[in-house]
Amino acid sequence: MSVRPALAALPQVVLTPGTAFGIYVHVPFCATRCGYCDFNTYTAAELGGASPQGWLTALRTELELAADLMGTVPVDTVFVGGGTPSLLGGAGLAEVLDAVRGNFVLAPDAEVTTEANPESTSPQFFAQIRAAGYTRVSLGMQSVAPRVLAVLDRTHSPGRALHAAAEATAAGFEHLNIDLIYGTPGETDDDLLRSLDAALTAGVDHVSAYALVVEDGTALARRVRRGEIDAPDDDVLAHRYELLDQRLSAAGLSWYEVSNWSRPDGQCRHNVGYWNGGQWWGAGPGAHAFVGDTRWWNVKHPSTYAEALAGGQLPAAEFERLNAHARHIENVLLQIRLRTGLPVAALTDSERLRADDAVASGLLIHAGDRLVLTDRGRLLADAVVRDVLDD
Repeated sequence: MSVRPALAALPQVVLTPGTAFGIYVHVPFCATRCGYCDFNTYTAAELGGASPQGWLTALRTELELAADLMGTVPVDTVFVGGGTPSLLGGAGLAEVLDAVRGNFVLAPDAEVTTEANPESTSPQFFAQIRAAGYTRVSLGMQSVAPRVLAVLDRTHSPGRALHAAAEATAAGFEHLNIDLIYGTPGETDDDLLRSLDAALTAGVDHVSAYALVVEDGTALARRVRRGEIDAPDDDVLAHRYELLDQRLSAAGLSWYEVSNWSRPDGQCRHNVGYWNGGQWWGAGPGAHAFVGDTRWWNVKHPSTYAEALAGGQLPAAEFERLNAHARHIENVLLQIRLRTGLPVAALTDSERLRADDAVASGLLIHAGDRLVLTDRGRLLADAVVRDVLDD
């Protein structure tokens, strides 16, 4: 008999006025587990009796409780992530958005995004979610090089993401993102450039590109530890970043966050909300939320999540209250990654002096009353933050 972990009793949470508010929905289901992934996802064999329909029932209950707690709050953005949301099918994702709309009021121009694995999409899928009200799709392509996909344990064929992008465009989607991973052991410069060219040929208006990170506990980490493949090389990662930045910039996609490039008006508003200190309710197993000065995260397993909600309780595992100092650190950490930069006025006197040192070192530049990372600074963004902050 399983024992339900103690749930956190959330304090009263009140949205900070004047900030963007979004809803993140976590879909914890995956057909297979990619070797590099450490997200809170579950294959069929790991669900322990949980099901997509049971998850959806629990999700509706969480959103009802959230609305009771939050009151009437206009929702600027909705982001359905995972996991693999497209495994729910078009009808399932329509039900997810109906559950959000049934409890919250979406702003007239709300951005509604879903992630999708190309292998679990079709023309009918895209037509269904577009009719349901989704405005943006993020496709996980990662690479078009078969050897790279094999190392990452990706199951889709190299060209499927491009066909999916064409199908989404035909269904009426104007905003499409493709996710890439660079620095996979065995990847060449040409592999990356062919992946970038494929994304650009597909006509997407947004590309997210992330350096491969070997996370503890993953199959990839075990292969590296056994010496089967090499760990990603920092110098190679820096070189690949420069390659992709040059290729995307030349094609008219400008960086607006260290790992994100878009055409004008193609930015992901939901993620921009995170980086600019916005607030959001995170619904679903393991989802994180942040409202007012409170951050919390839900219990991870879908069965435990559903059990808590069936008992009328919010499924929060833990929460923390952020004081002014903690908020300051997060603001610097996140805003400095944006092309719009960090307001100089947000820094303490001593931090401004250290920021001047970073300017002198060619890592930051002054853009009016803001500090913006240089091209070299983007390669060292985390180190720049560490050097500037008082802590």
